[in-house]
Amino acid sequence: MTLDYSEIILSIEEREHDRLVAMKDQDVSRPLSPGKWSKKEILGHLIDSANNNHHRFVRAQLSGALDFPSYAGPEWVASQDYADENWRLLVDLWSAYNRHLAHVIANIPPEKLAVVCRIGENKPVTLEELIADYVRHMEHHLKQLNGTGD
Repeated sequence: MTLDYSEIILSIEEREHDRLVAMKDQDVSRPLSPGKWSKKEILGHLIDSANNNHHRFVRAQLSGALDFPSYAGPEWVASQDYADENWRLLVDLWSAYNRHLAHVIANIPPEKLAVVCRIGENKPVTLEELIADYVRHMEHHLKQLNGTGD
């Protein structure tokens, strides 16, 4: 693997965990702006991303190619009612899931990184590109949680 994504994910989790835990319920429960998700919902979305990508990372290794449905973010977030979930539970679930994903990624055989993955109507990408996109996506939303992103 060109980059050690498992180490990057562990580094992100270590960097963010305590900061996320320290956030106050009143700050994480209100939408960032009218019509936008709250920080709870954004973190829930990141949990969904970890969940969906966990399946993708494992299934891609088990086949010569992966065809996986796209993710309906607003529907998933609403149906799980992340807005009313306990913040600490969300933080701990996000942290644990990412530590596990780092383990999964670290154990992907190098030859499996070239497996072609099709997610919904998106253009095909390799498993390695899918992993890189997962990390980029997580960083984007963590910047939102930190107040430094759009």
